[in-house]
Amino acid sequence: MNILIFGPPGSGKSTHSRTITERYGLTYVSSGDMIRAEIERGSSLGRELERYLARGDLIPDTVVNTLIISRLRRDRRNFIIDGYPRTAEQVLALENYLYDHGMSIDVAMEISISKEESVERISGRRICSKCGAVYHLRYRPPKVPGKCDVCGGRLVQREDDRPEIVGRRYDLYIRNMEPIIKFYKKQGVYVRIDGHGGINEVWERIRPLLDYIRNRESLSGGGP
Repeated sequence: MNILIFGPPGSGKSTHSRTITERYGLTYVSSGDMIRAEIERGSSLGRELERYLARGDLIPDTVVNTLIISRLRRDRRNFIIDGYPRTAEQVLALENYLYDHGMSIDVAMEISISKEESVERISGRRICSKCGAVYHLRYRPPKVPGKCDVCGGRLVQREDDRPEIVGRRYDLYIRNMEPIIKFYKKQGVYVRIDGHGGINEVWERIRPLLDYIRNRESLSGGGP
């Protein structure tokens, strides 16, 4: 089972991706995780990527394509790709790779939320500057404002979590995803999931779809 999962900032796609990975035994491929890892390494590429994120801009296609395709080449098991493709050029790179290896996408799933919900979810996030623990001013506040419950470290807001940046990222996502969604609709694999509500509530909208696909694969002998 090969899955693409999309969604604007704060849609919960990464949270649900990890649940899907565990439940169905898939390889998890996240463009965001790869980009953040490169930034944390402090490489010249990482510093360049950080500047793009701080402005709320998309990372260049050539960079993202290289990161994703190289990851797929290392592990060719069934996969879920989180946050990719995001442009027509990225779709082309992915589809060419899949075609060359006799693979295809089973479902392109978008978790949809409003711009207001996106800004509220992301801009309220705070991260411990020491241990990396994650909090939210509304949904998971620290016991002591501004301090980590785990290590007492200072809580900070990531540059790309500021409200104006989140709003820009949301608008950019909507604009860039329109032709991609049209493409996967034509392929007959696009599904829109309502992302409003709690994590469990959204998951119960996702689970029956993926159970159906997995059962269909099992009946046809196309399991992992």
